Amino acid sequence: MFSTKTINIAFLLIFGSFLLSSCAPFNSVDAKKYPPNPELRVKKNLEEGRGFRLSNSIKNKSGTTYEFASSNELWRASLDTIDFMPLASVNYSGGIIITDWYGNNQVSNENIKISIRFLTNEIRSDALDIKVFKKVCDNLNKCKISETSGELIKELKKKILKQAKIYEVKNKDKNIKPYTQHKFEK
Repeated sequence: MFSTKTINIAFLLIFGSFLLSSCAPFNSVDAKKYPPNPELRVKKNLEEGRGFRLSNSIKNKSGTTYEFASSNELWRASLDTIDFMPLASVNYSGGIIITDWYGNNQVSNENIKISIRFLTNEIRSDALDIKVFKKVCDNLNKCKISETSGELIKELKKKILKQAKIYEVKNKDKNIKPYTQHKFEK
């Protein structure tokens, strides 16, 4: 019969070919749009952001490069919007920003605290769950904390989404490198 090793290899080959064949549908390629020279094709693909170079990953032995908060427009816009408030907790991987109690000098017995929870990285109105808490203290330092709703939450969400969209447009403009058509080498 067949040995266990032969069965395992056959299984891996069948499973691997299934995975590779199911990655994406076959797309026909117009030969006029791509240069026949492999070096020019690689250069064009890299300029358009369609590939990566393994050699760059091997050369960088200092560790992994993390791109998180600086590349997430919604996160950056949220921090920029509430930058005047002290932060109590910021957790990018958990997707939450919590400010400390903040009060302006006009009303000394009222403070607010904001929590922003990220439900998705997409820039859309339901991507954020914003909660605003209000603390009102009397002269004897007895404080009452309540969650508020209304105009402040709408204004915060509107400002964050608007700023995130601006960041997204800037990033797209910055990352696009125009491809200059090279004459094909024969």
